[in-house]
Amino acid sequence: MSVSFDFSGKTVLVTGASSGIGYGVAEGFARAGADLIVLADTDAIHDAARQLPGKVRAIQCDIADAAMVTERLRDIDRIDVLVNNAGLERPTPLTGDNPTGNATFERIIAINITGTQNVTDALVTRIPDGGRIILTASIWARTAVPGFSAYVSSKHALIGLARTWAQELGPRGICVNAVCPGWVKTGPAMNSLRELAETSGRSEAEVQAEIMSAQAIDGLMEPRDMANTYMFLASSGGANITGQAINVDRGEVMS
Repeated sequence: MSVSFDFSGKTVLVTGASSGIGYGVAEGFARAGADLIVLADTDAIHDAARQLPGKVRAIQCDIADAAMVTERLRDIDRIDVLVNNAGLERPTPLTGDNPTGNATFERIIAINITGTQNVTDALVTRIPDGGRIILTASIWARTAVPGFSAYVSSKHALIGLARTWAQELGPRGICVNAVCPGWVKTGPAMNSLRELAETSGRSEAEVQAEIMSAQAIDGLMEPRDMANTYMFLASSGGANITGQAINVDRGEVMS
């Protein structure tokens, strides 16, 4: 369904925008006239930027590296809408055999939580009063699944960040919210589906059927299906919404 928004004259930065939900959201803002900045940690972000319409700037940056974030974002004067979408989704099961630590666990936390903090802290003084900050959490921030402790806990933490920042920035009229996507057809989500199938001894089709049975509306969403929710929260229509975690999951988790 097409919904009309106009972000002409607004600058929007979307992290994790080289593919998946981030790219879908960035494309929505670009088509709505925003001056767009897209960021990701690989050079794929430059190809993504070239495919987007309108005025688009690409920044390659590892958001877990605070010094790099400060340096790469230094020359940005103003951000009207900050979409903290970058995230890492990988399994981190308990194994009882991690004598030197769990590098995957630590990397997920570093990107999903610390990286979100790094970007927001670097830009918060350049977000005008009345601006918007939107975080991509997950439906797994509302529940949990075995084997994904780092990802699940990081997404729970993002809701905590949104609620805290909503109170902290409320006096400036800055609205801060989290979006909790359900099952969207992205590479990481499909990898997680395969992992759930392997660990449960079932086929991918069986696991997907179980997921779909929990939804009120059948079917996997596409990344572009997410854009309207982000744009609504960033628009004048979202001016009175802050500190909220909004499920976009076809009714999988009703909370």
